[in-house]
Amino acid sequence: MARLRRLRARELPAGTIDLARALIGCVLVRECPQGRSAGRIVETEAYLIGDPASHAFRGKSRRNASMFLAPHRAYVYKIYGTSFCVNVTSEREEEGAAVLVRALEPVEGLELMEERRGTARAIDLCRGPGRLCQALAIEGELDGVDLLRSRKLWIAAPSSDPRRIGISRRIGITKASRRRLRFFERGSPFVSGPKHLSS
Repeated sequence: MARLRRLRARELPAGTIDLARALIGCVLVRECPQGRSAGRIVETEAYLIGDPASHAFRGKSRRNASMFLAPHRAYVYKIYGTSFCVNVTSEREEEGAAVLVRALEPVEGLELMEERRGTARAIDLCRGPGRLCQALAIEGELDGVDLLRSRKLWIAAPSSDPRRIGISRRIGITKASRRRLRFFERGSPFVSGPKHLSS
């Protein structure tokens, strides 16, 4: 694995859709006492200002407060009472928008990921938002951290340019479900969701 370099704010574009595209190929890094685990981002979804599918649609609350932080903060929340999801905030402070990280290609700390996930199948370690959070030990304590400054969870620059980026409708939602706001690396076996949406 090449040396990971922390991204700088000026290297990431402003705006939710542009950020969702730009994150493809970047590396999400988790530092724990047990060691480092990391994966290349291969799939994201954009949740825009005024988006009925967004947690921020009805305004700021105790649960979604981190979504209204300045750009490049982690918005971590639990779904189905069991799994965490991690997002990257994407608009000006108090506007409420974020990019969901849906899948990673594991690149470092595979043994840690395998232990946390209970599987040695690399393709199943980080394919899906709940799986990747389990694999990287991302939990509620990381909600709100600055992903460009934190020592615990941060984003590294791409080690190489991603392959062609595809776009499709988002997965697993009912409101505004046809909006083409999901971005993924074409040809990656680590992308989640139905195959017909990732071709």
